[in-house]
Amino acid sequence: MKSEELRRLTASEPLTLEQEYVMQHSWQEDADKCTFIVLDAEKWQAQLGTSEESCMAGDVNLFLTDLGDPTLGEIEVMIAEPSCRGQGLGTEAVLMMMSYGVTKLGLTKFEAKIGQGNEPSIRMFRKLHFEQVAVSSVFQEVTLRLTMSEPERQWLLEQTSHVEEKPYRAGASEPRSQPALRTSHPAWMGV
Repeated sequence: MKSEELRRLTASEPLTLEQEYVMQHSWQEDADKCTFIVLDAEKWQAQLGTSEESCMAGDVNLFLTDLGDPTLGEIEVMIAEPSCRGQGLGTEAVLMMMSYGVTKLGLTKFEAKIGQGNEPSIRMFRKLHFEQVAVSSVFQEVTLRLTMSEPERQWLLEQTSHVEEKPYRAGASEPRSQPALRTSHPAWMGV
């Protein structure tokens, strides 16, 4: 990730190419991580044969890191493409990942750790009913949490009722094990 702004917003360190490859391998192999790539649907649908890579807008991730509490997932989202920000892609990506976590992984709690200066992300998670539970001055981040009561669960499922899970196919190649979540939202498609 070469963008200083993205590194600041995501509290990420610059990585060498080798470190990036190791991290990508970890994402593919580790059972405690889940990621969905956010695509710009307008680009995707504009021209036949457009590659997924050229339509990437960002990603949403879920970490299952608390061995003592398998119902807790840490969630994060990044809309890296500046032209795709402010269109609701991050919100819908988080809702889709949370729905996946609730329905497929049995999660009942979500946490988001966000840099204190990342006001757009903080506002977005608060809009999604997350509440601030901690502030770390050392790491300059806030921790927001959402516990899925039955009314919260029903609200989440209503928000994502238009989402359809389909087997993922990269062009005409063989199916991958990761599902593709597709939405009718005109501005984006999550894969």
